[in-house]
Amino acid sequence: MKLQSYAHVGAWMMSAALAAPVLAHDAEGNAEPLTAEKVIVRGDKDGKAKPAEEKRATTTETKTIEEIKDTTSVVNAEDALRYFPNVFVRKRHVGDTQAPLTTRTSGVGASARSLVFVDGVLVSALIGNNNSNASPKWGMITPEEIARIDVLYGPFSAAFAGNSIGAVVEIESRMPDAFEGSLTGVGTLQDFSQYGTDDTFGARQFRATIGDRFGDVSFWLSASRTDSDSQPLAYATATRPASPSATGTVLAGAFDTVNRTGTPIVVLGAGGFEHQVQDNIKAKVAYDFDAATSIAYTIGRFANDTTSDVETYLRNASGQPVFASGPFNINGYAYTSIAASTFSNNVYDFEEEHWMQSVVLQRNSGGAFDWRIVASQYDYDDSTQRLPSTAMPGALSGGAGSITHFDGTGWWTLDAKGIWRPDADHEISFGLHGDAYELANRRYATTNWISGPEGALASASLGRTSTQALWAQDAWQIDPSLLLVTGLRYEMWEATDGQNFSSSPALNVAQPELDADRLSPKASLQWTFAPEWSAQLSLGRAYRFPTVGELYQAITTGATLTVPNPNLKPERALSSELSLQRTFTNGRVRLSLFTEDINDALISQSAPLVIGSPTLYNYVQNVDKVESRGVELVAAYDDALIEGLSLTGSVTYVDPQIAKDTAFPAAVGKQVPQVPHWRSTLVATYRPDTQWSFTLAGRYSDRVYATIDNTDIVTHTYQGFDSYVVLDARATYDIDEHWTASLGVENLNNDDYILFHPFPQRTGTAELQFRF
Repeated sequence: MKLQSYAHVGAWMMSAALAAPVLAHDAEGNAEPLTAEKVIVRGDKDGKAKPAEEKRATTTETKTIEEIKDTTSVVNAEDALRYFPNVFVRKRHVGDTQAPLTTRTSGVGASARSLVFVDGVLVSALIGNNNSNASPKWGMITPEEIARIDVLYGPFSAAFAGNSIGAVVEIESRMPDAFEGSLTGVGTLQDFSQYGTDDTFGARQFRATIGDRFGDVSFWLSASRTDSDSQPLAYATATRPASPSATGTVLAGAFDTVNRTGTPIVVLGAGGFEHQVQDNIKAKVAYDFDAATSIAYTIGRFANDTTSDVETYLRNASGQPVFASGPFNINGYAYTSIAASTFSNNVYDFEEEHWMQSVVLQRNSGGAFDWRIVASQYDYDDSTQRLPSTAMPGALSGGAGSITHFDGTGWWTLDAKGIWRPDADHEISFGLHGDAYELANRRYATTNWISGPEGALASASLGRTSTQALWAQDAWQIDPSLLLVTGLRYEMWEATDGQNFSSSPALNVAQPELDADRLSPKASLQWTFAPEWSAQLSLGRAYRFPTVGELYQAITTGATLTVPNPNLKPERALSSELSLQRTFTNGRVRLSLFTEDINDALISQSAPLVIGSPTLYNYVQNVDKVESRGVELVAAYDDALIEGLSLTGSVTYVDPQIAKDTAFPAAVGKQVPQVPHWRSTLVATYRPDTQWSFTLAGRYSDRVYATIDNTDIVTHTYQGFDSYVVLDARATYDIDEHWTASLGVENLNNDDYILFHPFPQRTGTAELQFRF
């Protein structure tokens, strides 16, 4: 019933988007199409020009901060992407550090198939390809510094690595032209009810910025503190025995249900109640050598202190809460015992301190030759997680456990780009790229997980990857109506210093060194066949090389530990897109047909691992071939029906299938994990005057599968994946030139949905900002 009703709402949102023709304006406010025939140099609200960019062969959606702040409560930087077409950030609560980006054809477990940049500086964590420690470092971006966001769909630009298979997010920041500052206070409150948890959870955030310009020198400082409490992110469960029994101590409070494969289970309690305190500081200093040439240095610190707690639903005959250790009886079934980790796995303490710095040197004259050099470094100065192995409730006061460090993990990048315009018909861009990623993951035993010292080394996963690349691209204006963009990217990749160690089960392996080089051609032809009409055909090859985390995974196989495959091959993608765009005086509509074929796709799936054993294990493997075919409609219209009403919408259908899988034939013909067939957005914003704006928005996605053979048939259960319809509302009032107040409600309709984790229910947001 739930899936059917959501399908009806999704169809309504799609039809509304189809009816709405997307608007862009030039600096004077006149409507103009955003085509690739010209370089669009936009200014932020302080008049600073956007850095010069090459003409692109990629479908791009753009939003300025003025558009975003009217429609979206941007508590964390990733919130600004909420209503972009077919882009989803899996943010589970305010301050979530595990918030990967999903795209048209890649889900939350494929974080390495997208790239996120801030002023050309990479903030994607390409140390893995997952939805945990490989999520982008959103905490290094201050909402107030955002000027504009571009989302580029597909691997059609030679300027980007093969990780652009899904999308590239470019965030442009701003620098002040005069003295300015801001103080912002944000509060959220969520009313959550699921199983035995019925409570409110809130977040409090304070942000401060200050900046100024002194002649050729400008600076920007920002600081923020976030204090948040999450809804439960996990549940403690046990598989129900096959037959009923009256034996054991009777306990009440558990909930009978099924897991995602339909197996009967009981929910014993909730866990992952995260309390986070984050302190972020960022400083930028820029110097203008002349009107076109500048250098900027940025340094940022991200500090996070997270503690997680659990609650038990179980009650004894006296009504006292208990953490069952057995034997006991729940709802007429006898349980001998429950593993200590059932509850204690969701109790932890996590402390992080990350540092990031970058230097950007560029010339942006708009003349015959422009260039930009970007160097960056990201360092996990401290990353320590403490976990108990002692059963609850004893773990609350200490006991044995483990200490896991990611200290020493990090990366550096270096990019140099030139843009040469030899004549009016050609624009030739070219560049060099280098990067190095290091993973340092060590786990130690400890006698006291809360405050004890490190004991013996229990396990370690170490390794490095590096890439060097050179690329070139030519944009040829064949005639006023035809633009041809061709490009080529050559990449050289290697993996070194791989090591896996475990004390029990015993393992100590130095992994083989790997290297590969690949050539990726790109081409796009755009035809403006009428004043308001244009069509574009793009084709691109891309290679996505394995990350350190994928190469050096370790799987427990009985009494031993096994490294499945340290010789994983690069993903090989061939993507295409045919788009048709129509512009209007007040809007724009785009229809895109896209395809994607990935050979040797890197996906976690079940397969035999021990020679001679039929037992299946889950681990990252090269899947022979994955095919995706889709259609996307994006539209917007200003002054729709009445003056001041803006409508924007998008709807995407994609059919992602496993085309060939030699290791696991049961997956062939099944839907690719974590990629929905349907996804849509619809946003209506009414601006009755220059002070007020009111927004009502909706987001829809149908169900996805977590397993490659689609055996997770149950959606509304812990670790399942529901379809959902979420409605959001927001009102913003510019009181005067200094004060702005906003009120919003996310998940206004209080949809109770699960995307592996329970997701936020109805949440109110209040924001007050003072600018000076």
